[in-house]
Amino acid sequence: MEIWAITDANRPISGQPDRLIVLDAAQQIERDLSKDLPADSQQAAALVQQRLNSGGVTLQMQLAGAYQGVTDAWSLGITSIPAIVVDQRYVVYGESDVARAVALIEQYRRAQP
Repeated sequence: MEIWAITDANRPISGQPDRLIVLDAAQQIERDLSKDLPADSQQAAALVQQRLNSGGVTLQMQLAGAYQGVTDAWSLGITSIPAIVVDQRYVVYGESDVARAVALIEQYRRAQP
């Protein structure tokens, strides 16, 4: 059983999903990169480039992972958050507790053989 939790920074998830997708993670990274930039556009661009370079591969992977999460949630047709997804097939919306959501899905699966 593979469990994904899909949410945003304002709706924390309790429990340990196999994958946590925070839909606004990329925006937070971008906000951090553009924080306190100078008014001069060339200086600002140079500073952002410096921040990107200092973040290295780790920052690139975080940004790529954040955007991949948005793509994966969209491809599953997620319509609201929080959403707990089991096996990329069953979804419980509005529940932030992973264990409760999984219990609801298990109960449904037992009733629908």
